[in-house]
Amino acid sequence: MRRAPGCPEPRGLFHARDQARRTGCARYIASRAAAAIAGHAALDALAEHGADCHAVYLACFGDPGLLALRELSRVPVIGLAEAACREAAAAGRFGIVTGSAAWEPMLREFVATLGLSDALAALRTVAPSGGAIARDPDAALAMLAEACRACAVSGAETVILGGAGLAGLAGRIAPQVPVPVICSVAAGTRAVLAADVSGPARSAPEPVESVGLGPALAARLIDR
Repeated sequence: MRRAPGCPEPRGLFHARDQARRTGCARYIASRAAAAIAGHAALDALAEHGADCHAVYLACFGDPGLLALRELSRVPVIGLAEAACREAAAAGRFGIVTGSAAWEPMLREFVATLGLSDALAALRTVAPSGGAIARDPDAALAMLAEACRACAVSGAETVILGGAGLAGLAGRIAPQVPVPVICSVAAGTRAVLAADVSGPARSAPEPVESVGLGPALAARLIDR
């Protein structure tokens, strides 16, 4: 990935998946409980590895733990889903297509928290999970394209193909869809590169002691 002009050299790249193996996490998020657990893993990753980063990219559609990460982070935190939704909404009414029916109510609630419910024209899910699609993307292309076309019929002017497991597929199905298809991973990356890494420091939450947390996260909770 090329840096945007004036963007400092990136430092401290880390992957929360490695942290999840230590903290414990569901292999795939398909419930609010799994999302909450993933948020904990993301907070642990931030506490252990975030000191040397210029920005944090929460690259999971649904953005588990996003607001908590922003509360504790000293640098900008970009959520993949929020970035994609805001980019799409800037172009008009939009649709979302992702894997697993369990995500539909959670994503509708998420879009509502962004204040974008009126801009959401349609939300379609396909049967395979994002993980299954990542393992065999070719088998999912036709159903993803069909779901995107259904969003366009419902009034979407752009469609988000949502999920890290679907990265790279937007370009493959775009010729079969009558409106632009946005890759959520690419949208999040654009938002990270555009983030103001030199902005004012964020105010820290009130310090609080904890029990049973990893040492790095426990220290972050009492650190002003």
